[in-house]
Amino acid sequence: MSKIKASKGAPYARIVGVGGYRPIRVVPNEVILETIDSSDEWIRSRSGIQTRHWANDEETVAAMSVEASGKAIADAGISAEQIGAVIVSTVSHFKQTPAVATEIADKLGTNKAAAFDISAGCAGFGYGLTLAKGMIVEGSAEYVLVIGVERLSDLTDLEDRATAFLFGDGAGAVVVGPSQEPHIGPTVWGSEGDKSETIKQTVPWTDYREGTVEKFPAITQEGQAVFRWAVFEMAKVAQQALDAAGITAAELDVFIPHQANERIIDSMVKTLKLPETVTVARDVRTTGNTSAASIPLAMERLLATGEAKSGDTALVIGFGAGLVYAATVVTLP
Repeated sequence: MSKIKASKGAPYARIVGVGGYRPIRVVPNEVILETIDSSDEWIRSRSGIQTRHWANDEETVAAMSVEASGKAIADAGISAEQIGAVIVSTVSHFKQTPAVATEIADKLGTNKAAAFDISAGCAGFGYGLTLAKGMIVEGSAEYVLVIGVERLSDLTDLEDRATAFLFGDGAGAVVVGPSQEPHIGPTVWGSEGDKSETIKQTVPWTDYREGTVEKFPAITQEGQAVFRWAVFEMAKVAQQALDAAGITAAELDVFIPHQANERIIDSMVKTLKLPETVTVARDVRTTGNTSAASIPLAMERLLATGEAKSGDTALVIGFGAGLVYAATVVTLP
């Protein structure tokens, strides 16, 4: 018989605060057109993107994360010392070690919070949210800070007509805390590594270091293959998340998909047969694809503009490089 005492965590967890940070510089499509043969009309019709934000030298992954996290902590009505763990999802922090989460935890003034990074691409926020929920229910932390942050402008090939217009920078953060009722549903997540070549870094860092290639590594993708996968397969995953939470599409208030492409968003809305009463996040229009940051940034904007309100039931789903995905139903803070 085990002598280990059972953990004393909360019965459930919920998102209690949200914050976001978008870099100062706003980049319209006209800037992108300086390096690719395309048009503003083509970019908008293919992606819905009108502008995106690009970080300056001071707006580092850590700096943007601290700004977004400070807002989330204030929104949650707690102090940084109460944060027991910091989870950062990013693919654009260029130091292999230490994890940028440790720097963020220190700059926020946490009391030696556990801190680590995860690499799950555009599904990273969902992965982090699931880990945070487990920590709180298990009892290893009372409050967990989950951050999605990217400087994808550093990994964009401005001469690649297929991707040059897609990516933006920014940070989104949520505080997850204890709850007496279920406010984060079961996560439907997974990976399809046989499709990993559809979204990838062009070459390993070592190729650039050794001079095998002249161009700095960038993110590339097979647009049509990704589009088909996202539209058909991710709609199924979204429905599975609704089923797991025990609700129907008609009971949803808000839909916050990864902000990859507005055509994908429209197709998912149609496939899921979401009623017109459901508010759909379309932050992609002015923020672009910010990978792990896209869901919390979209969530923060919907709440700030009043398009969504506290207590609304939202379906969130992220999907991308790996290929990986994660979907769940949450109550908005």
